[in-house]
Amino acid sequence: MARMSIFMSCYENFAQLYDKLMDEVDYNEWANYLKRIIEEFNSDANHILDLACGTGNITIPMSTLGYNLWGVDISEEMLSIAENKARIFGQNIRFIKQDMRNLNLTKTFDVVTCGCDGVNYITREYELEKVFNDIFRILNPRGIFIFDISSFYKLKHVLGNNTFVEEKDGIFYCWENEFNIDSSIVTMRLNFFVLDGKFYRRIEEIHIQKAYKTGEIYHMLSKCGFVNIEIFDEFTFSKPNDKSERIFFVAKKL
Repeated sequence: MARMSIFMSCYENFAQLYDKLMDEVDYNEWANYLKRIIEEFNSDANHILDLACGTGNITIPMSTLGYNLWGVDISEEMLSIAENKARIFGQNIRFIKQDMRNLNLTKTFDVVTCGCDGVNYITREYELEKVFNDIFRILNPRGIFIFDISSFYKLKHVLGNNTFVEEKDGIFYCWENEFNIDSSIVTMRLNFFVLDGKFYRRIEEIHIQKAYKTGEIYHMLSKCGFVNIEIFDEFTFSKPNDKSERIFFVAKKL
């Protein structure tokens, strides 16, 4: 899951639940993987912009590794949680409320990251191309852009038209998905029931993601001026296969 404008309402309502629901993700492993990529592609990098940073689950571990971090997200609620967590961990991170589709930053960075499906939430190709152009603009020479997507295979076949039901730490939720084969859009309807005293409080969320093929994204990155584009399977330096569920992209600015 990730954050952006159409999902302003998405992450707004259950920002307080997000970390509970995602606590099985090893974000330290995620940060260490990003560090390995940075050391491989631009070892001198220091200033990093984390787009769709949410509650700072990747931003903060990256900061503890010694990098200078800025985080951008559209959800004020998510950013408030991120700021509190950064203070607890003693990390000096600047968090900014902006829509990643309309970046308005004058500072430039050595690395831009966007994790946890942030790109999938940009469902119009012309908007994604604009995002890539904006990122290219704010990258320093030799700068790199690192992001991941839920693969076409995952959104079509794993999530697809399936329903999931789960209970976790007093939170019961039902997750119903609908995949549109014509638009490659998956609509996820989530209903959360959170124990609040003696009763359950219901929170409804609708998330919309687009299933992109790696070739489509590669073409857009190239069109925006990126070079040395690499595509990796989840947390490896191996090429993805037909059933890879998370795919990482690394693209460089000369």
